Amino acid sequence: MSLRREGTPQGGPLSPLLSNILLDDLDKELERRGHAFCRYADDCNIYVQTRRAGERVMASITRFLEERLKLRVNESKSAVDRPWKRKFLGYTMTWNKRPKLKVAASSVKRLKDALCEQFRKGRGRKLQDVITTLTPKLRGWVNYFKLAEVKNVFELLDEWVRHRLRNIIWRQWKRIYTRARNMMQRGLAED
Repeated sequence: MSLRREGTPQGGPLSPLLSNILLDDLDKELERRGHAFCRYADDCNIYVQTRRAGERVMASITRFLEERLKLRVNESKSAVDRPWKRKFLGYTMTWNKRPKLKVAASSVKRLKDALCEQFRKGRGRKLQDVITTLTPKLRGWVNYFKLAEVKNVFELLDEWVRHRLRNIIWRQWKRIYTRARNMMQRGLAED
């Protein structure tokens, strides 16, 4: 058994509580400077007008966090960029004059990867069992991203899931005769 010397377990209830207590000083500093910002636990986005202002704010806030709060800033996750090129809590924005909230592509990819694992396990199982397994995951994902204003992601995902479910049925029918018979029972003409 290894002992932990620093930090809290990721995903635990203590981690966000401690980060909010510790980063309250950051919130006050950003408000004092008049910046528009959004922070959730230890993730933070600060919005400024220009790239030069972004680089200047990034340097000064990094210095504030390291010198005043004694925290390390992860350089690989930190960047100065356009809002629609960044991801925050699984969301991103459109680049329109009035930006809209949308699901980040990486969030969709992560969901599809998780679902592909379930579809692989679906071989040889009843379709209803596969659907029962997928439903809580899909319902939770859709509820998390319900604030998204760009809805075509959900339509494309629905199309993708239905295609995968049809693939399971197609594989279960196996023989050409069975496939033809079942397709005709569903209304397809014999020819």
